[in-house]
Amino acid sequence: MPQWVEACGTGDVEQEEAIRFDHQGRTFCIFRSPEDDFYCTDGLCTHEKVHLADGLVMDHSIECPKHSGVFDYRTGEAMRMPVCINLKTYAAKVEDDRVFIEI
Repeated sequence: MPQWVEACGTGDVEQEEAIRFDHQGRTFCIFRSPEDDFYCTDGLCTHEKVHLADGLVMDHSIECPKHSGVFDYRTGEAMRMPVCINLKTYAAKVEDDRVFIEI
């Protein structure tokens, strides 16, 4: 059954930035959009399991730091080769300046 887990504070993530969040042996990536919305995806690239939090965030995309594959972090859609498998996404919400993700 899904549950809401506290991932970070809103001040921990700058706009157009990503941070890594590890929970129960899994790695997630938390994003803050230019509109100040928060998003969450799996934290590893679907191509070669590289940590996405080390990648370049621009507009609504994350570029993998290893082979420059690009994902839309809002939907998880693989947008540029070599990635061809979408990222899993998770609901995110803010309460009292804390970011929670549903996993």
